[in-house]
Amino acid sequence: MLAYVIRRLAYGALVVLGVLLFLFVLFFTVATPDDIARRALGDKATPEMIDTWKANHGYDRPLWPWQDPSDNLLVSHYTSLLGFDFGRSDVDDAPIGQRIREGMGPSLALTVPMFVIGLGLGLLLSLFVAFFRETYIDRAGVFLCVLGMSVSILLYIIGAQVLIAQLLRWYPISGFDPDPDVVARFLILPIVVGVVSSVGSDVRFYRTVFVEESSRDYVRTARAKGAGELRVMAQHVLRNGMIPILTRVVLAIPFLFTGSLLLESFFGIPGLGSITVDAIRGNDFATLRVMVYIGALLFVLGQVLTDVSYSLADPRVRLE
Repeated sequence: MLAYVIRRLAYGALVVLGVLLFLFVLFFTVATPDDIARRALGDKATPEMIDTWKANHGYDRPLWPWQDPSDNLLVSHYTSLLGFDFGRSDVDDAPIGQRIREGMGPSLALTVPMFVIGLGLGLLLSLFVAFFRETYIDRAGVFLCVLGMSVSILLYIIGAQVLIAQLLRWYPISGFDPDPDVVARFLILPIVVGVVSSVGSDVRFYRTVFVEESSRDYVRTARAKGAGELRVMAQHVLRNGMIPILTRVVLAIPFLFTGSLLLESFFGIPGLGSITVDAIRGNDFATLRVMVYIGALLFVLGQVLTDVSYSLADPRVRLE
């Protein structure tokens, strides 16, 4: 298994290098350093102001190694990001690394409870619906899941803010306070919105897996031996349905660190998702490059963890 993991990490490294090349082409050739400087300074910036801004941010160097092998933007782009030297923001010169470290805590405070609650609730509801498969309960559950999936998360957010926060005044509309005594008050509403908006798709997926497993030969054998339906669902169907579930779950774990773009933006949570949205709004290309790079690293890590989890969940799986 170790050789397989090393090989997958090597493939992942090639993917990350390709992503970095794509980012360089996108941010330095499609959008030239002059365009980046003009968007940071405004349309009325003079050529002298643009040249000064480019020199202060290191964008005045040649793009390619054949133009200047010793000092060029491509080599600097690779060495800085691969060395986790994220530099400074194009908008306010704030250290990007420090901003990411500060935003990781609020993001995890939101995404981890939302992930755990959503996973547990989704598995329980999907087992319940699959237990009553081909009945009115099953059909009603599928209908509600499809209905929930059809509603945009924006409607959930706006509805919760208007009904629960503005009219009932149970929780704040937006904001964040890291104080342990009050932080839950700011997180409960976005966590509920995140769970409710995603539980439909989770139950729909898990229910399909469990219903398919319920028709397998080993399930019919267990029933023939006198095993009750609850025992069959809990001990046989759930365990043998873990492979497709792990594909969905383990791959999502690394992305808990990147936060939720919409929830953090609408509820005023200063996490990594909010940082990304602010970078998009402010044309902060340096921060955007870093966030895309981190996303690529987390995707590769999620792929490797998913493969390893297969062998842990099912002894029949061999990684070679």
